Amino acid sequence: MSCAKDKGKRTWSMSKLNIDQQTIRQLFSDKKADFLIPDYQRPYAWGENECQTLWDDIFTFAFPDNDYSKFDSDSDEYFLGPIVTFKNENAKLEVIDGQQRLTTLMLLIRAFYSKFENMKDENSRSTREIIEKCIWKTDEFGKPNMNRLKIDSEVSTDDDKDEFINILKSGRVDSSMKSRYADTYRFFEIKIHDFLSDYPSYFAYLPTRILNNCILLPIEAESQDTALRIFSTLNDRGKPLADTDIFKAQLYKYYSTKGEKDNFISRWKALEMICDSIFSTTTGSPMDELFTRYMYFLRAKNGIRSTTTEALRKFYERNNYLILKSDVALSDLESLAAFWDSIVKQSTAFSERNLKLLFVLNYAPNGMWTYFLSVYFMTNRDADGNLEETKLYDFLNKMIAFIWAYAIIRPGVNALRTPVYPEMINIVNGKDIAFTDYLLDEKEVTAAIENYVFTNGRPITRSMLAWWMYQDEDQVLIDGAQKLEIEHIFARKRQENEKTLKDKNNLEKLGNKVLLEEGINIRASDYRFSDKIKYYKGFTTDSGKKKDATKDNELLTMANTMTDYTEQDIVDRTANIYQSFIMFVKKNNLFK
Repeated sequence: MSCAKDKGKRTWSMSKLNIDQQTIRQLFSDKKADFLIPDYQRPYAWGENECQTLWDDIFTFAFPDNDYSKFDSDSDEYFLGPIVTFKNENAKLEVIDGQQRLTTLMLLIRAFYSKFENMKDENSRSTREIIEKCIWKTDEFGKPNMNRLKIDSEVSTDDDKDEFINILKSGRVDSSMKSRYADTYRFFEIKIHDFLSDYPSYFAYLPTRILNNCILLPIEAESQDTALRIFSTLNDRGKPLADTDIFKAQLYKYYSTKGEKDNFISRWKALEMICDSIFSTTTGSPMDELFTRYMYFLRAKNGIRSTTTEALRKFYERNNYLILKSDVALSDLESLAAFWDSIVKQSTAFSERNLKLLFVLNYAPNGMWTYFLSVYFMTNRDADGNLEETKLYDFLNKMIAFIWAYAIIRPGVNALRTPVYPEMINIVNGKDIAFTDYLLDEKEVTAAIENYVFTNGRPITRSMLAWWMYQDEDQVLIDGAQKLEIEHIFARKRQENEKTLKDKNNLEKLGNKVLLEEGINIRASDYRFSDKIKYYKGFTTDSGKKKDATKDNELLTMANTMTDYTEQDIVDRTANIYQSFIMFVKKNNLFK
């Protein structure tokens, strides 16, 4: 690698790469600049927080201590990040990374350009002419063609991309425009207006310093493959790249070579919509979750027993993303997404008894069950994407029994990997799960559950209560969207006031807890049992408004047959839950 330095500008020449540190003005005004945001990219996603951060950063940089005179135009630089591109067959620079940044900067300088429209001073006119050459293509005399922008968008999943183009061409947004592009442009319009009011004599300094002293690192790769490899290591400012952005690009390439680009785009968009509606994640994207569940199936197929799970991107990038370069991958992903969609929607494709078990699993102590079940589905589905009812019922019961028991004796998802990963391999090899090498000791499980402190903050507490609820054959299926909270039947407040429990630890026993609909729990939380009954059973207010009863059949039965809930009731119910669970584990042949 060689480096040449000239007047603060650094240029690197590398095999397969052209890296040239440039100011915004240098990059955007280059006659060869012709950016394309390709159709496989994600839609524009910056919101007010990202725009505010950008504005604060560049203003602080350009006007240090709110003083224009403290800026050194010859040496001060502010680095905005990389722009990764490659030149496609139409000689356009396809933007692989930096799309969000590039789009935002275009909207920012366009807002400045509009503000300069009626200004006649020399600095304003000069800055306006510079911006023209950054936004529009020019002829050989440097005259801008207002119909030919230096950026275009073909993002297939972005219904608002035309608004972006129209805003750049016209410099106007109207009340009908609801896109993120319009929001960003309005944001900058307000900021620029306020800035002009505060610094009327120095208005031209801010955009000039942005254009001349804010630095980008354009990385032009020789091919899409090289660009994607770079892309896989970089993040857009404020919007981390999802692994599935990489996967999408690889699939797009594959289907493009087959002449099925449009079909792929349509299928991908539909897949995104399903994932967005069914997966809730704290990290990554909903699509990442789908690819993760699929990964566990592929791991099992490949016989991978290691409990160290590779990062998602690292797993799929093996052999240059070979896993994704077939029709099978996308079809599998669609089938898997449809399966989980049917679970979330409690589809009639499942029997009621299996829907009840799936409801219980939503309260599992960890997420391992989703990977376990995904492997089972991918292996055992029929041509229509359905599972045999009885086999599924047996599988779900055994999975619940093992995961629940294991969470009590060895808490934590990491410990669960050791027995579960081999069973995933057994599933793809056509074997029933048995946990032969990890059968449980009945005395150990019994002692563990009897000594376990089931506090509300421990996930297994909800797990046990959900399982117990559906041990009642008459328990109706509760809507999966219904939020359930832990209810103390013998209220904590009651104990504080009455101090009638001989052993206050009984407050936190499973026998004193149920899962109750959120709204009812709020109303009933501090009452004596005799006062709670009406809330459990439902009632009509003095104004005639009907308050629904709980759908917890056990609690309804208590409300209809009992006038009080005592310490002995807590002890008896706790023992019943514990004994029933031990019998449940035994029935599923999980004891040695």
